[in-house]
Amino acid sequence: MENPRLKIFHDEILLEATIDELQERMESGEVTSKELVLLYMQRIGQMDRQGSAINSVLEINPDALHIAAALDAERKKQGPRSALHGIPVLLKDNIDTGDKMHTSAGSLALKDHCAQKDSFVAAQLRKAGAVILGKTNMTEWANFMTEGMPNGYSSRGGQTLNPYGPGKFDAGGSSAGSGAAVAANFAAAAIGTETSGSILSPASQNSLVGLKPTVGLVSRTGIIPIAHSQDTAGPMARTVKDAAILLSVLAVYDENDPITLTNLDLQNRDFTGYLDQDGLKGARIGIARETYFEYLSKEKLLVMNEAVAQLKMLGAEVVEEVVIPSAKAEWSYDVLTYEFKADLNAYLRTVAPHLNIRSLADVIDFNEKNSEKTLKYGQTILKESEETSGDLTEKAYISSLEKDIYLSTEQGIDHVMKEHNLDAIVFPNNFGASIPAKAGYPSITVPAGYTPEGEPVGITFTGLAYSEPSLIKLAYAYEQATKKRKEKPRSSEFVVSIKKE
Repeated sequence: MENPRLKIFHDEILLEATIDELQERMESGEVTSKELVLLYMQRIGQMDRQGSAINSVLEINPDALHIAAALDAERKKQGPRSALHGIPVLLKDNIDTGDKMHTSAGSLALKDHCAQKDSFVAAQLRKAGAVILGKTNMTEWANFMTEGMPNGYSSRGGQTLNPYGPGKFDAGGSSAGSGAAVAANFAAAAIGTETSGSILSPASQNSLVGLKPTVGLVSRTGIIPIAHSQDTAGPMARTVKDAAILLSVLAVYDENDPITLTNLDLQNRDFTGYLDQDGLKGARIGIARETYFEYLSKEKLLVMNEAVAQLKMLGAEVVEEVVIPSAKAEWSYDVLTYEFKADLNAYLRTVAPHLNIRSLADVIDFNEKNSEKTLKYGQTILKESEETSGDLTEKAYISSLEKDIYLSTEQGIDHVMKEHNLDAIVFPNNFGASIPAKAGYPSITVPAGYTPEGEPVGITFTGLAYSEPSLIKLAYAYEQATKKRKEKPRSSEFVVSIKKE
């Protein structure tokens, strides 16, 4: 006989809950993974398409409740697999899942595309016991489609809004849906991808921790690409520890992605071991004021100046106004233009033939034939990339690649780090993201505060290749000492109830 007693889950059990807190509640029997999934689903249903209309989640995994129930049964029988056991996580819409969900990169051309198997990232999450709750909206083709497309817009999903100021503040790109969804507490955490700023931007705009790993630490297999020389997936969460938990699951060698062999020292590492509240004491931090702080409004500059002062108070040796020699160089996205066609065509060869989308040329043709729905902002970048050979033999490509590597390393991050003996360089938000992106180097952004209007500002720490342990230590020390993150405004919040069996 059904138990008529209703258990009311107040906001406190779900909102801003960390992965550890959710695990504690599941271990105590206060809540199950299945109930967490249902609660997140109810919240998405009431706030993502209605209410605040954040528009961050493209689709819910039809099997999420069943997967969660199976994980609940497994927990009772033999305990949790990992810290992610039963935890609902969202994935960006360019990450393959071999289930009933679609992978479209936000494009209507791929709206019916279901991948034949999981990406390596999705497989690792499932292996750890995470529940893949759904797919998030994104800037179409990871913002490599046209000039002037707003961050967070796709022809398939429409416009994602920033929960801290829907329609007022930029949602960031291109992992905008992942950022907005986590900020709005639609899942415990999410996975985004970055080629240049696409994790750091939405994370800083949505007051999150965003960790863009070294290219090679996380497998790229099964992710719709822009450019193999810069692409990586990474965690987006509300705390540094949650991001470290996710990275520990994702940083595993993949035999199908040879770049994951470039550094085996950090493979299968528990990154939560680097969470050190005193991590800033004695650390040498360079502040990249020239060029990058110039982008800031007066209000955001005040937030960043306070953050720099706090670094000093926490024991860091701050080197003011370090100069990156290549900061004002004439950069281009030529490397991305050439690599996009080659990499995308390789991915599209795995798409089911009946979709008739097997190449970049097919995508462009589809868009032209459905222009009313697909070309609100055009496709100038797609066409520019299609004009390349696709075989990466052009002199212009090779020269641009060589130039990018030289300017971003020897005349970029490496130069400054060596000159000043630094542990990290600080940038505001995602400004300056392009240089470590071209070098393939890691960055982590942490909430630093808000403008008087309430727009989030992030402080970003950047280091050399595979310096994730150091960056996590620095970011955690700053986060724990300042506690700057605030929950998004709760004007549209609600309390939900579910029936307890």
